[in-house]
Amino acid sequence: MSADDQQFWDLLSSVPNHVRQYSGHVAECIDQAVDKAALTVRDTLASTPWLPEYARPKMPSPPPPAAISLSTWERFQGWLGRHKVACGVVVCVAGYATYRAVRYSRQERKSRRARRARNGGRLEVVVVAGSPSLPLTKSLALDLERRGYIVFIVCNTIEDEVMVQSLARADIRGLSIDITDPPNAGLSIERFAAYLQTPHAPVPRAKPNYLTLASVILIPSLHYQTSPIATIPPSSFADLFNTHLLQPILTIQTFLPLLTSRLTPVLPAQTQGPNGQSSNAAAAAAASSTNHTTVANAPRVLVFTPSIISSINPPFHAPEATVCSALSAFTEVLTAELRPLQIPVTHLQLGTFDFTGFVPARGVQNPGRLPPSAATQQWPEAARIAYARNYESQSQSAISAGRIRGMRGSSLRDLHHAVFDVLDGSDTSDVVRVGLGAGLYGLVGRWAPRGLVAWMMGIRKVDKLSTWESSSYSGSGSGSGSGSEKSGSDGSEGHEYIAVGREYEGASNVWKD
Repeated sequence: MSADDQQFWDLLSSVPNHVRQYSGHVAECIDQAVDKAALTVRDTLASTPWLPEYARPKMPSPPPPAAISLSTWERFQGWLGRHKVACGVVVCVAGYATYRAVRYSRQERKSRRARRARNGGRLEVVVVAGSPSLPLTKSLALDLERRGYIVFIVCNTIEDEVMVQSLARADIRGLSIDITDPPNAGLSIERFAAYLQTPHAPVPRAKPNYLTLASVILIPSLHYQTSPIATIPPSSFADLFNTHLLQPILTIQTFLPLLTSRLTPVLPAQTQGPNGQSSNAAAAAAASSTNHTTVANAPRVLVFTPSIISSINPPFHAPEATVCSALSAFTEVLTAELRPLQIPVTHLQLGTFDFTGFVPARGVQNPGRLPPSAATQQWPEAARIAYARNYESQSQSAISAGRIRGMRGSSLRDLHHAVFDVLDGSDTSDVVRVGLGAGLYGLVGRWAPRGLVAWMMGIRKVDKLSTWESSSYSGSGSGSGSGSEKSGSDGSEGHEYIAVGREYEGASNVWKD
């Protein structure tokens, strides 16, 4: 077979393949056209309004979405996108907790020691103006003495000096100042200034060193009685303001001349040395260096006040709320006056602390203090009807008497660290909150509604009030004196409720410790 014949037979054998291929293409095109026409007709019939519902073709269900497998990271990103608020809260809480943990660890590792001389002698003096009987005064004085300060505790009576001596610490001493007698108080300050201006040797035959006043710490009384305003005798208000408010203010006023002056060493009499120079040249140089260091390391003023009650001002706490608010305002004014003199003033707002080891056992503490139910029985009947129920409910609340019920309080170590950080200049804040509840109740007092706070403390509306009864105030001014005396001697409940009589003042009540 020739080559031409073979080529012809190959062409004939390929014809069926070509026919099959072309017919497949034609059939596929026809199927697509028919399917498209069928879809068009179905869609048209399904959307025709005049066609009955049963005659309309049903639209086919859409095909299920294709399952796409997501990685773990993609699923995590999707969860974060769906829970943005929760993620933000978690990040904020974790960040704050981390910050507090890092800060606390740094504070724990920090070495807190007072500055000393080369020969080991103490150089810095701290004055604690607080009653030696207060546990806070004792713990703070002992801690400052342990850290290397010479501590002077202001004593107003002989009993206070005996308490200071009972601490049995050579560097914790009493500073007798009678603030009720301004001339004698001024003389006491002059003697204390002369003490600071005189060099002192830590041990015999050692080089004497000059002392510097590092701080004056004011610790007013931290204990207040609770009672309705109507049942507090006027004399008790007067005693309260004298002992809790006026005495701290006068104490700071007594120390202000010392705080605002530059203490320089007292120069001895001039003598000639072997080289012809005066022997007090070193003292003059010491005085010059003291002037510079006094400006750089000015004495600091620390004022302590309890902050839980004064932050929310609850009912039946008028004494503490009034005194603490007044001391806070006084501290702000004092800060503004001493700031131009470069004398820092820090207000330490205290929460609750655990004074275990500095107070007696709970069973024998305050043996004369009555429970709320017994205390209300000594009130006039009108006062009992108006206040007794809310007073007893508030006394059983979580923050009764300024304490957080069921919690021991912060460790005194936190307070000691906060005080030292202020003394060495690490903390330059004007207001420092320390102790359990100090920051929380400060936030509640600024933002929470007063009615909500009172409701949470058990204060409820009183629907029943006592009936008004005439008293000695109802009589005319021209009435006989005997009638007034008789009305007053009867001791009617209305008179006791308006102004507490002598019988009520003489009886034991919750106002007295």
